[in-house]
Amino acid sequence: MILDRLARGVDDRLRLSPITRKALAKVFPDHWSFMLGEIALYSFIALILTGVYLTFFFEASSADRVYHGSYAPLDGSSTSAAYASTVRLSWDVRAGLLIRQTHHWAAVVFVAAIVVHLIRIFFTGAFRKPRELNWLVGVTMLTLALANGFTGYSMPDDLLSGMGLRIIVSVVESIPVIGAWLAFLALGGEFPSDEMIPRLFVSHVLLVPAVLVALISVHLAMVVRQKHSQFPGPGRTEHNVVGSRFWPSYTLRSLALFAWVVAVLFALGGLVQINPVWLYGPFSPAEATSPAQPDWYVTWGDGALRLFPAWEVRIGRYLVPSPFIPGAVIGGVTFLALYAWPFLERLRTRDRRQHHLLDRPREHPVRMGVGVAALTFYAVLVVAAGDDIIARLLRVSVYDLLSVLRVVVLVLPLVTGALAFLLARALSRGDAARVGELTRADLAKARRPPAGDRTGGTADVDEPERPARDRPGERIELWPEGEVWRWRYRDAPRGVAILGNQAASTEQEAASAARLAYPGVDRVVVPGPPPPRPPGKVRAVLRRGANAAMGVSLLVAALRQRRARKRGPDRPGEPPP
Repeated sequence: MILDRLARGVDDRLRLSPITRKALAKVFPDHWSFMLGEIALYSFIALILTGVYLTFFFEASSADRVYHGSYAPLDGSSTSAAYASTVRLSWDVRAGLLIRQTHHWAAVVFVAAIVVHLIRIFFTGAFRKPRELNWLVGVTMLTLALANGFTGYSMPDDLLSGMGLRIIVSVVESIPVIGAWLAFLALGGEFPSDEMIPRLFVSHVLLVPAVLVALISVHLAMVVRQKHSQFPGPGRTEHNVVGSRFWPSYTLRSLALFAWVVAVLFALGGLVQINPVWLYGPFSPAEATSPAQPDWYVTWGDGALRLFPAWEVRIGRYLVPSPFIPGAVIGGVTFLALYAWPFLERLRTRDRRQHHLLDRPREHPVRMGVGVAALTFYAVLVVAAGDDIIARLLRVSVYDLLSVLRVVVLVLPLVTGALAFLLARALSRGDAARVGELTRADLAKARRPPAGDRTGGTADVDEPERPARDRPGERIELWPEGEVWRWRYRDAPRGVAILGNQAASTEQEAASAARLAYPGVDRVVVPGPPPPRPPGKVRAVLRRGANAAMGVSLLVAALRQRRARKRGPDRPGEPPP
């Protein structure tokens, strides 16, 4: 009763019920891949909850402390306050190690979920209009997640994280002209400075999380405001969404996922050891540890630094050190490409339509090839970061292994990208439903340039008719009509021909519209219906006479009506005509 009156009072003043009803009635697709973003969201919530607990016990200071605690090998040792509080948190605070490891695992899963979510969006084309802004927000969140993960990893001031921080500082200092100033500004002095850990702490617990919360709010608001994308299927068009309503079915499913994510994170935190800082020891600038690998989401940077030769370039009076290209240029170019990809693809395809139905990856071979090549390149970099471990396991020289990996990182992405491009093109042009069903003829056809692409578009349109296996006799016919393209669906056995109701500016747009209306039906280019014959002289004279007579009759009727209004009613009480 009290809650009901409170809700009614709030609604009377804020008028929230219409907005709430509309939000609860929003439909979300049922495909499992749309849950990847929710896994990232729930991991972020777990990060906040466990991080708040950790701040009660962590001391963000580089001041000297003498550790006294349960970990005997360090008892009585002089370390930094940050390291001593981290060891004390792990050994002496109740549930401290569980919360700390859960927090670390949540960071790992958070970044992984964002990366997999972005991969799904990239290969399905969900970044296209009108969702370019959502893509930019997602890439920015990935950048901030990487930065925040690294600052949290560096705060305990152990030997392993100190080495990683030293490497990052060296990469920043390698930036010509401004690098040394940026490193000095970020650390508050020369590395290692007394202000280093406090600044990492403020960035990790305040600045970056605040921006992430704002971006997540904007991201969710845009998802609610825009219509949700979905995969093509029966009853799914560009103008509807097929799935479950937000309340109650989708809400219950989402809450169950939240419970599972939290349960898995706490299970990992309690059962799987991660970042045992007491084994590494406190950071000392004169010491190093090997083998030393950071968390997976920054391992690619370590691998790039290991593979790149020690080349230094001098531009005028400025020296460009060897860490600059592998440490700063590769990552910078990658994120610039991610930011620019929606606009580059739109420029290439000249596709400016709004898209609410997702692509199958096979439908865009170029996008497929570029994505697979990029993923392969970074996978090799991650493997290269463990070259010392791999060399020890294989009992080979680490320098020989580095030589092999330098060749692999250049050749393997090209091979996998070209293979993915050919397979995607073969699947999009042939009759095979999956890779295992491809024939030698399909692969040979994929190596030929697309036929019938007269407008420079990217639609693969074949000249000869190829009836579908499960729908024989059906086809989509495309033809140019002046400066536009039209299409129609034809079912020869039943004698059905349906003309598309809208013209398209390019062949690609016409093929895309036909594919959305009739998925799975093959497309061919036909000459199109013949233009209508021009009328003869007699027919033209008769048409002009009929038009003139109609105009005269309308004018006479208007004049008679005007005259009747001026004359008024003939008898009293009679209404005017």
